[in-house]
Amino acid sequence: METLPRLRRGHPWLTDVLLVVLVAVPPVIRPQPGWRPVWVQSVVYAALVLPLLWRRRRPVLVAALVTAGFWAQYLWQVWGQEPGRGAVALAAVLATLTVRGLRRAAAATVLCAACCVLLWIPDWQRDYGGSGARGAWLTPLAVGLLLAGSWVFGEYVRARRAYVAEFERRAALAESERLALARVAVAQERARIAREIHDVLAHSVSVMVLNAEGGRLMRHADPTVVDRTFGVISATGRDALDELRRLLEVLRTPDADASSGDPGRGPGDGGVGESLSADLRRLVGRLNTNGTRARLDLRGEPGGLPADLTVQTYRIVQEALTNVVKHAPPDATIHVGVDTGTKGPGRLVRVQVRNSAGAEAPPEHPTALLSSGHGLTGMRERTALYGGSVDAGPTPDGGYQVAATLRPTEPEPSTATP
Repeated sequence: METLPRLRRGHPWLTDVLLVVLVAVPPVIRPQPGWRPVWVQSVVYAALVLPLLWRRRRPVLVAALVTAGFWAQYLWQVWGQEPGRGAVALAAVLATLTVRGLRRAAAATVLCAACCVLLWIPDWQRDYGGSGARGAWLTPLAVGLLLAGSWVFGEYVRARRAYVAEFERRAALAESERLALARVAVAQERARIAREIHDVLAHSVSVMVLNAEGGRLMRHADPTVVDRTFGVISATGRDALDELRRLLEVLRTPDADASSGDPGRGPGDGGVGESLSADLRRLVGRLNTNGTRARLDLRGEPGGLPADLTVQTYRIVQEALTNVVKHAPPDATIHVGVDTGTKGPGRLVRVQVRNSAGAEAPPEHPTALLSSGHGLTGMRERTALYGGSVDAGPTPDGGYQVAATLRPTEPEPSTATP
């Protein structure tokens, strides 16, 4: 059942040869009283059968040749009143025209055949007529049914092929859409991983460099500050390594449960609200060891927030503080405000990170760190996941402020790229 269709598709000429054999067998060429000579029968027979070999490449021309052979069979009375061979050849040509969708050529072929059959009826009436005779009407009826059946068969095959082609087209379209969605998912996942790595490394390295420079400047004035500074550097480095280890673990095991290895998780492992408060206090506390004055203001109800939203809140504060470390003067004051709102519809989570202008200009070396320019873009992506927004810009006193708003609803896909 599977070999024959595959063989027919690979070698279409086999179908043409089989059709010619079916039309040509059994042969009707023989000497018969009232028939034309054998050579005339052979010529008409060849005109009816051999053109079928080219019916795929020249269907209209083949139809014209076979129709001409059918008329020659009638006009010359080649096989007397026997139209069977020509009718079978016409049926094969008509089916080919219909399958190809050449309805005008098919209609012209049927019209020519019908005219020939109508002209043949008086001879059938004369030879087969009489009381109770049925042959005079059975022959044209059989020819008409044969041609009508070939037309219907051709329409069926054409509709079937169109259906299969449309099914294959839709299957190919669905497969291409699936591959496109898979590529988009991979790109989004890569963007998410890149955003997480950027946030972890940018903040941790910035804090470590800032504390290292501050400790170097304070090593002669207050050795205890140096000890605290190295402690912060060590803790920051360990936290960064832990987060990077989680990211790499997710990349190594892509089928792992997202809840157990989500690269968007914050450094804390406690409850949602408790972890966010503790992580933010530890994050802000790292900036106070070298004399920078930082203050954290937490408001609202900590519970009832999606776990991923608390992670995005932490990352936004982290990235905003990274920008402060990179660009603010050493003596600038920093205010971090996080309001988680109250439970209920319309709940909003607001984040505000603001630094003052400071009395000193930010030094060019060595604490002024290079910026990749992805920080604000990453914060916009994170707030877009929860239908929020980010506003950033200078304050009237010469400082800088980052304000973000998130809506504690189901996350929405984001098409932004880092």
